[in-house]
Amino acid sequence: MKKYKNFVLLALFTASALVGCQKQDDNNDDNTNQLVGIQGKWQSSKSNVAPLLVTLFQIDSIYAEFNTNNTYEVRQWNRDGVQLPTLTGTYTQTKSNVGNIWTIRVEQTAPSALISEGIFEITGNTMKYEIVQTQPDIQAVPPTPQGGFGSTNGGALGQANVQTYVRVP
Repeated sequence: MKKYKNFVLLALFTASALVGCQKQDDNNDDNTNQLVGIQGKWQSSKSNVAPLLVTLFQIDSIYAEFNTNNTYEVRQWNRDGVQLPTLTGTYTQTKSNVGNIWTIRVEQTAPSALISEGIFEITGNTMKYEIVQTQPDIQAVPPTPQGGFGSTNGGALGQANVQTYVRVP
């Protein structure tokens, strides 16, 4: 049980770390400044925050920015309004062949080094996002486009690790 609890804690923390993508799909080399995939600014708050993050870390809101140069920054606040350490690193994203789902790989450099993998899907100005830590290995199996949202660890966590974000200007 303790091992499962540790996994869930790490999976939840990683869920907030966000996204990754592959270089060929991230760049907008045509100089149109058109955002591709996850690029841009996103916010998740209140009932949009993944239930695991709310339960284990009392997360109230998350602000994430995915830059066109494949870097990201994620800021989080708990229910008491205290800002948690800022997460930074690089990401790669790849459009899958399943609907509008993309895969993402995040290489976090601060506050600690780790790699997370997952999926996201954008509909209008809303994004569904699910991700777990894969390195260092915590025995987590990332969700897949084929499995859809809720497919982390073969579906063991259900929708508890799925986050909803809204694009912000």
